[in-house]
Amino acid sequence: MISQCFALHTRQEWRTKMKELTIDATIDNIAVVTAFVDEQLEHLGCPMKAQIQVDVAIDELFGNIVHYAYHPDVGAATVRIEVKENPLAVVITLIDNGVPYDPLAKADPDIKLSAEEREIGGLGIYMVKKSMDDISYEYKNGQNILRIRKNI
Repeated sequence: MISQCFALHTRQEWRTKMKELTIDATIDNIAVVTAFVDEQLEHLGCPMKAQIQVDVAIDELFGNIVHYAYHPDVGAATVRIEVKENPLAVVITLIDNGVPYDPLAKADPDIKLSAEEREIGGLGIYMVKKSMDDISYEYKNGQNILRIRKNI
């Protein structure tokens, strides 16, 4: 009983905080960002299915920053995770100072077409759109700001 109360207290305490990580946008750091987010999700008792969906989204979105925001250079990216209530959800914000790019502006791929017939690109963002409960983009003060929300 004591351990359950402690775990509940820790979870409730964590919900009042925002966690943030600023890191170089490199391929190697995708795993670091994913581990950072997973640690926070585990504190919340996030179901495995939701965690895997968030992990896929992080891989896609942080990967886009790596490949497009500063190419061929390397720049920093900030990953912020916040907890929202009613319903319980995590909001993950990815921020970079790279080239302005709205990944949501492109039309969704026609998934009824075969891979050979379909245009290259856009499938990863499409999967993120379908697996998250909300996704938004804004360019503000020289920063790309992309937010995803996953109800847990």
